[in-house]
Amino acid sequence: MRPGDDAARPGDDAARPGSGGPSAALLTAADHDLLLALLRTPTVSPMETGEPDTRDRLRQAQRAYAEAAGRAGLGVVRHAAPEQAALHRDDVPAAVRAAARDPAFLSGQPSLVLRLGPARPRRQTVMFNVHLDTVAGSQPVAFDGERFTGRGAVDAKGPAVALLAGVRAAAAAEPALGREVSVLVQAVSGEEGGAMGTFGTRPLVEAGYVGRLNVFCEPTGLRHLPRATASMTARLRVAGEDAVDDRPGAGHNATVLLGFLAQYLAAEFGSHPARADATGAACVAGLHTGHAHNRVYGTGSLLVNVAYADAAEGAAAEQALSDTVADGLRAFIARFAGTRDFARTAAEAAALTRLEWDKRGLPALRADLLGDLWAEEVLAAAAVPRQTAAEPAFTCDAIWMHGVPGTYTTVLGPGRLEANNAHAAGEFVALADLEAFAAQVRALLLSFTDRLRARTPPSEHTDH
Repeated sequence: MRPGDDAARPGDDAARPGSGGPSAALLTAADHDLLLALLRTPTVSPMETGEPDTRDRLRQAQRAYAEAAGRAGLGVVRHAAPEQAALHRDDVPAAVRAAARDPAFLSGQPSLVLRLGPARPRRQTVMFNVHLDTVAGSQPVAFDGERFTGRGAVDAKGPAVALLAGVRAAAAAEPALGREVSVLVQAVSGEEGGAMGTFGTRPLVEAGYVGRLNVFCEPTGLRHLPRATASMTARLRVAGEDAVDDRPGAGHNATVLLGFLAQYLAAEFGSHPARADATGAACVAGLHTGHAHNRVYGTGSLLVNVAYADAAEGAAAEQALSDTVADGLRAFIARFAGTRDFARTAAEAAALTRLEWDKRGLPALRADLLGDLWAEEVLAAAAVPRQTAAEPAFTCDAIWMHGVPGTYTTVLGPGRLEANNAHAAGEFVALADLEAFAAQVRALLLSFTDRLRARTPPSEHTDH
């Protein structure tokens, strides 16, 4: 069932007190104002800018969000920056570890945890995760009555505001919410810029701020996706000698070598036998040697980002990339060994080129393989449709729920990353999609409460 079908829509529950029927707007004028205020507050990840958030813009946005959540009955459980120790791990991306050497970096990246009601055991808790940091790029902020535009509109400030509206509506319809069932909301930093949730979501998950059902609010077209890819980032680095443009053959031409390898990888990596069943995409990017026209650059680097659906696919991709680079170097040597300007580069290419890893070893989420019938019944009864198996997953902080016992995790939200220009110019979200998502949140919480009463799920883990 797609949104707009004649079948039951998310949130249809006329028998519930205070439902107002399926056509009742859940987002108020105050919600519209909150979203516009959040969009006007620049919360670009410092991983994107290279500069720490010394003006505490992210903290300001989280405070505004917490104030609005308070009017819906949610209280602040935690609002703090992560500890430095959180980044002393081999699987933390190299760029994050480098940025965190500046104490101002982490201090400006707090995460917020809100809760409706007192702490309850994990089996009686639903958790929602949404990020308030954004990618770079200034976007005009506007609302024309039908759509919001601005950086973060769909990814993910719009979903964050709709989430509060949905929780508020569910609590109004079901007094047991906040009493028999706790609702946790994580409003995190560190999702964008390649941070991969290592200093936002991961510490909160490890501290136990999770539920029996966990929903990560990302654009999925209002269909839940119980999968999330992880990604690895390789860096091909050439360390040679520069030369003057009048004598290009005297040095090592990193531009030609890396440019050749970029094209070779683009053509050959996907056809490596180890990639035959791969589901994750590969992105060849970030080629840099220099900016001037009158010199040969002997040093430079090329980045390759590879998504993977599980650990086995990740290991296969790592080996495939190593093999393809080696083959590419042999092809480069064969092509340029007899040339005047590139003979030295060809002769020493293998010794000059190193394959390094900026990021690898991160988990991927495959909740769809766990067969959690109880949680899936909660979603189905809430009329939240599921993505088809053919729908590609994408990378988000849901990866940190991999292997957490007694939990089921899925990704759900309004809009689409590509259709709504997330990470691009003209990012927007339709008010109708925000309303539909709020209705899904409401329906999901009511369904969870109903089924918790009818049948106690097996996990007895507790959280904070």
